[in-house]
Amino acid sequence: MSDEAQALIAQSVIDQASKLGLTVGCAESLTGGLVSSRLVEIPGASAVFRGGIVAYDSMLKNDVLGVDASTLASTGAVTAEVASAMAEGALSRLGVDVAVATTGVAGPDPDPVSGEAPGTVFIAVAGGALGTLVRELSLEGDRSEIRERATRAALQALVDGLSTRE
Repeated sequence: MSDEAQALIAQSVIDQASKLGLTVGCAESLTGGLVSSRLVEIPGASAVFRGGIVAYDSMLKNDVLGVDASTLASTGAVTAEVASAMAEGALSRLGVDVAVATTGVAGPDPDPVSGEAPGTVFIAVAGGALGTLVRELSLEGDRSEIRERATRAALQALVDGLSTRE
Protein backbone atom coordinates (compact mmCIF):
# COMPACT_ATOMS: atom_id res chain seq x y z
CA MET A 1 0.00 0.00 0.00
CA SER A 2 1.31 3.40 -0.89
CA ASP A 3 2.20 6.05 1.66
CA GLU A 4 -0.62 8.14 0.18
CA ALA A 5 -3.18 5.39 0.80
CA GLN A 6 -1.97 4.97 4.40
CA ALA A 7 -2.20 8.73 4.88
CA LEU A 8 -5.83 8.65 3.69
CA ILE A 9 -6.70 6.00 6.27
CA ALA A 10 -4.93 7.99 9.01
CA GLN A 11 -6.80 11.11 7.87
CA SER A 12 -10.05 9.15 8.18
CA VAL A 13 -9.18 8.21 11.77
CA ILE A 14 -8.54 11.84 12.70
CA ASP A 15 -11.65 13.07 10.86
CA GLN A 16 -13.95 10.46 12.42
CA ALA A 17 -12.61 10.97 15.93
CA SER A 18 -12.95 14.76 15.55
CA LYS A 19 -16.50 14.48 14.24
CA LEU A 20 -17.48 12.21 17.13
CA GLY A 21 -15.57 14.17 19.79
CA LEU A 22 -13.53 11.10 20.73
CA THR A 23 -9.89 10.61 21.64
CA VAL A 24 -7.64 7.82 20.37
CA GLY A 25 -4.42 6.17 21.46
CA CYS A 26 -2.13 3.27 20.62
CA ALA A 27 -0.27 0.41 22.26
CA GLU A 28 2.33 -0.91 19.85
CA SER A 29 4.73 -3.81 19.81
CA LEU A 30 5.80 -5.04 16.37
CA THR A 31 4.88 -1.71 14.71
CA GLY A 32 7.23 0.12 17.09
CA GLY A 33 5.44 3.47 16.94
CA LEU A 34 4.55 3.47 13.23
CA VAL A 35 0.80 3.70 13.92
CA SER A 36 1.30 6.69 16.21
CA SER A 37 3.66 8.27 13.69
CA ARG A 38 1.15 7.94 10.86
CA LEU A 39 -1.53 9.58 12.98
CA VAL A 40 0.59 12.55 14.06
CA GLU A 41 1.55 13.23 10.44
CA ILE A 42 -2.06 14.42 9.95
CA PRO A 43 -2.68 18.13 10.61
CA GLY A 44 -5.13 18.48 13.49
CA ALA A 45 -4.19 15.14 15.07
CA SER A 46 -3.44 16.85 18.38
CA ALA A 47 -7.15 17.50 18.86
CA VAL A 48 -7.90 13.76 19.15
CA PHE A 49 -4.67 11.73 19.42
CA ARG A 50 -3.54 11.51 23.04
CA GLY A 51 -0.47 9.33 22.58
CA GLY A 52 0.99 5.92 22.20
CA ILE A 53 2.89 3.37 24.23
CA VAL A 54 5.56 1.31 22.52
CA ALA A 55 5.87 -1.82 24.64
CA TYR A 56 8.16 -4.03 22.62
CA ASP A 57 9.41 -6.03 25.59
CA SER A 58 7.03 -8.37 27.43
CA MET A 59 7.97 -6.91 30.81
CA LEU A 60 6.80 -3.51 29.60
CA LYS A 61 3.58 -5.04 28.30
CA ASN A 62 3.00 -6.21 31.87
CA ASP A 63 4.37 -3.19 33.78
CA VAL A 64 2.98 -0.39 31.61
CA LEU A 65 -0.10 -1.89 29.95
CA GLY A 66 -1.16 -4.40 32.61
CA VAL A 67 -0.94 -7.51 30.43
CA ASP A 68 -1.00 -10.59 32.68
CA ALA A 69 2.58 -11.79 33.32
CA SER A 70 1.62 -15.46 33.53
CA THR A 71 -0.09 -15.24 30.13
CA LEU A 72 3.01 -13.65 28.61
CA ALA A 73 5.24 -16.33 30.17
CA SER A 74 3.10 -19.27 29.07
CA THR A 75 1.84 -18.24 25.61
CA GLY A 76 4.13 -15.38 24.62
CA ALA A 77 3.05 -11.97 23.40
CA VAL A 78 1.66 -13.03 20.02
CA THR A 79 -1.93 -13.92 20.92
CA ALA A 80 -5.40 -12.43 20.64
CA GLU A 81 -5.57 -12.30 24.45
CA VAL A 82 -2.40 -10.20 24.68
CA ALA A 83 -3.57 -7.87 21.89
CA SER A 84 -6.88 -7.33 23.74
CA ALA A 85 -5.12 -6.68 27.04
CA MET A 86 -2.75 -4.21 25.36
CA ALA A 87 -5.63 -2.27 23.79
CA GLU A 88 -7.56 -2.23 27.06
CA GLY A 89 -4.42 -1.18 28.93
CA ALA A 90 -3.88 1.71 26.50
CA LEU A 91 -7.53 2.70 26.87
CA SER A 92 -7.16 3.10 30.62
CA ARG A 93 -3.51 4.24 30.85
CA LEU A 94 -3.91 6.91 28.16
CA GLY A 95 -7.44 7.90 29.17
CA VAL A 96 -8.76 7.65 25.61
CA ASP A 97 -12.12 6.68 24.15
CA VAL A 98 -10.74 4.22 21.58
CA ALA A 99 -7.37 2.46 21.52
CA VAL A 100 -5.65 0.16 19.05
CA ALA A 101 -2.93 -2.38 19.83
CA THR A 102 -0.50 -4.30 17.64
CA THR A 103 1.43 -7.45 18.50
CA GLY A 104 2.98 -10.04 16.23
CA VAL A 105 6.06 -11.43 14.58
CA ALA A 106 7.82 -9.27 11.99
CA GLY A 107 10.57 -11.83 11.45
CA PRO A 108 12.80 -13.05 10.15
CA ASP A 109 12.65 -15.68 12.94
CA PRO A 110 9.58 -17.22 14.59
CA ASP A 111 8.48 -15.97 18.03
CA PRO A 112 10.77 -17.64 20.60
CA VAL A 113 7.96 -18.41 23.09
CA SER A 114 4.93 -19.28 20.96
CA GLY A 115 6.72 -20.42 17.83
CA GLU A 116 4.37 -18.25 15.74
CA ALA A 117 5.67 -17.66 12.23
CA PRO A 118 6.73 -14.29 10.83
CA GLY A 119 3.68 -12.47 9.51
CA THR A 120 1.41 -13.58 12.36
CA VAL A 121 -0.16 -10.37 13.66
CA PHE A 122 -2.95 -9.53 16.08
CA ILE A 123 -4.65 -6.12 16.01
CA ALA A 124 -7.09 -5.19 18.79
CA VAL A 125 -9.38 -2.19 19.17
CA ALA A 126 -10.91 -1.36 22.55
CA GLY A 127 -13.54 1.22 23.36
CA GLY A 128 -15.86 0.78 20.43
CA ALA A 129 -19.55 0.08 20.95
CA LEU A 130 -18.87 -3.62 20.37
CA GLY A 131 -16.29 -3.94 23.15
CA THR A 132 -12.77 -5.13 22.34
CA LEU A 133 -12.38 -6.66 18.90
CA VAL A 134 -9.34 -8.59 17.68
CA ARG A 135 -8.25 -9.43 14.15
CA GLU A 136 -5.69 -12.11 13.40
CA LEU A 137 -3.68 -11.53 10.24
CA SER A 138 -1.23 -13.64 8.31
CA LEU A 139 0.92 -11.15 6.41
CA GLU A 140 3.43 -11.82 3.66
CA GLY A 141 6.71 -10.02 3.07
CA ASP A 142 9.96 -9.15 4.73
CA ARG A 143 10.24 -7.54 8.15
CA SER A 144 9.65 -4.01 6.88
CA GLU A 145 6.68 -5.02 4.71
CA ILE A 146 5.04 -6.92 7.56
CA ARG A 147 5.39 -3.91 9.87
CA GLU A 148 3.96 -1.55 7.22
CA ARG A 149 1.04 -3.89 6.47
CA ALA A 150 0.33 -4.26 10.20
CA THR A 151 0.35 -0.46 10.52
CA ARG A 152 -2.20 -0.12 7.73
CA ALA A 153 -4.35 -2.83 9.33
CA ALA A 154 -4.20 -1.07 12.70
CA LEU A 155 -5.24 2.25 11.17
CA GLN A 156 -8.12 0.52 9.38
CA ALA A 157 -9.12 -1.17 12.64
CA LEU A 158 -9.26 2.25 14.29
CA VAL A 159 -11.53 3.52 11.49
CA ASP A 160 -13.76 0.48 11.98
CA GLY A 161 -13.78 0.86 15.76
CA LEU A 162 -14.71 4.52 15.52
CA SER A 163 -17.50 3.71 13.06
CA THR A 164 -19.17 1.56 15.75
CA ARG A 165 -19.44 4.71 17.88
CA GLU A 166 -21.36 6.72 15.26
